[in-house]
Amino acid sequence: MKEQDIRGLIGRVKRGDMSRRDFVRRMVAAGLTAPVAGTMLAHNGVAFAQSAFDYTPTKAGGGGTVKLLQWQPASQLNPHFAVGSADQHAIYLFYEPLASWDEDGNLSPILAEELPSLENGGVAEDGTSVTWKLKRGVTWHDGTPFTADDCVFTAQFASDPETLAYTMGTYRDVEVEKIDDHTIRLNFRVPTPFWPDAFVGTRGLILPKHLYQDYPGAQATTAPMNLRPVGTGPFVIENFVPGDLISAKANPNYHVANRPYFDAIEMKGGGDAVSAARAVLQTGEYDFAWNLSVEDEILDSMTAGGRGEVRLIAGANIEHLQLNFTDPWTDVDGERSSITTEHPCFRDKAVREALALLVDRAAIAEFIYGRSGEATANFINTPDRFASKNTSWEFDIEKANQILDAAGWERGRGGIREKDGVKLSLVFQSPTAGQRQKTQTVVKQACEEAGIAMELKAVAPGIFFSADPGNPDTFAHFYCDIQMYTSPMREPDPGLFMQQFLSSEIAAKANNWQLRNVTRWRNDEFDELAAAAAVEMDPVKRAAMFIEMNDLVVGEVVVIPLIYRKVAAGMRTGLKAPLSTWTSYLWRVSDWHYDA
Repeated sequence: MKEQDIRGLIGRVKRGDMSRRDFVRRMVAAGLTAPVAGTMLAHNGVAFAQSAFDYTPTKAGGGGTVKLLQWQPASQLNPHFAVGSADQHAIYLFYEPLASWDEDGNLSPILAEELPSLENGGVAEDGTSVTWKLKRGVTWHDGTPFTADDCVFTAQFASDPETLAYTMGTYRDVEVEKIDDHTIRLNFRVPTPFWPDAFVGTRGLILPKHLYQDYPGAQATTAPMNLRPVGTGPFVIENFVPGDLISAKANPNYHVANRPYFDAIEMKGGGDAVSAARAVLQTGEYDFAWNLSVEDEILDSMTAGGRGEVRLIAGANIEHLQLNFTDPWTDVDGERSSITTEHPCFRDKAVREALALLVDRAAIAEFIYGRSGEATANFINTPDRFASKNTSWEFDIEKANQILDAAGWERGRGGIREKDGVKLSLVFQSPTAGQRQKTQTVVKQACEEAGIAMELKAVAPGIFFSADPGNPDTFAHFYCDIQMYTSPMREPDPGLFMQQFLSSEIAAKANNWQLRNVTRWRNDEFDELAAAAAVEMDPVKRAAMFIEMNDLVVGEVVVIPLIYRKVAAGMRTGLKAPLSTWTSYLWRVSDWHYDA
């Protein structure tokens, strides 16, 4: 059945022209299960169902130590300061949200007793509130009970402007009301069509009030728990060396029966994707490695011995080039890439358009990313209803030359183009990874044929993705002209994902570079579309707004989408793990186990 037909039936139910029972019967006849059909109706057409994972242990422990390689290492362990993916993943060992997303984009309860819906009274018909019932009997690692007070406090912590939390946008427009010790109501200032944001997924991890309340506002960065977390999760911290090693032991009081299977966990950081793949797939020194940005032929040779296997996990990750709309080479009061400046080359749209033509996406997809990547012109690629059909891409060096000629960028000494005393000489950085450095080389070669000089820079992942405001080489500082990395969409809805282009989200010295707009692009039309989409309850109209937003950032060449990526994970043979790219791959680490 087509999506528009489903939307029409949902509309009939809302108008009273069809009963809920008849709707479910129609969906079952179309091939859906009754529970999924019911949740589609409850959530305005989006399927939210509890994830199923075939694992029913009879006791906790006995699995020994599981060893993970995260070659992009964590720098700190406070979930609300975790700007980069490396921190976001590691933190899931210790902290948990009310619910999170499985591999198929379904919502699954974690610290919630059940998922809110229209049918159970948890979701308001007008989209202005959601009521969560909390799981009982949950304790923090120090034995203190987990209650609604922790949820209320977490929202206050994250929304406080002085805290400078990267999750501030999730909580600043939400009033979290304590109904009783195990019930909270989220009251939204405006109708909120996609409500699973606060307390859900990567941005929803909950902090212990009794420990963090002594570190309000700006003092939050000094809290000892930032390096030694106390959570509700399946593992308890033993040792943390930022940028290197995390070791933890099983939580003996974990709130899920007979879990975790492993007695301890070690997460080693540093190195690169190739060495990580070798340590899991070839030598068997480690059990698991995430994000193996390694060419197919190398991975195939490593798996030939049978020690491990590669698993590809689909999602909405987009490898892309970002263009800096500010001047990274001019210092303004101790800050480069200041919003008070303008990029001397990229203020000319012709330069940006030429760059987009100089990226051979087909070659990058086929010869560098292989089966883990697909060339794309879109920044939003999934779910399908949000993917634009208005965009296209081409690789054409001659056309790029013509655009630059027409715009008055003339070739000078060494064939490098210049205009009004400004040379087309750019610095292009990315985190260290074999596929990325090869991609950089492909782009550089084409640019040189068009008269654009390009210096390539590779930054160690632990530095590039660091949340350290004193580190000038992080992606959020963006102290160069172009940078490339993967931006993950952490939920099957682009609302939060597209906040990285909002004028209100510009990363700057004043906010410790914690906000999400690192290109520093500002556009009133985009801001207005984002604001409208945030309150649009009609799913079809809302999807059209996100398509317009996608077309704006692509058409204005704010970013150059390259590869719509699957994530490759390396796993020792026999390891079973429910993985997801919609959240942290460790979202259900309590269920990881080896076959008996």
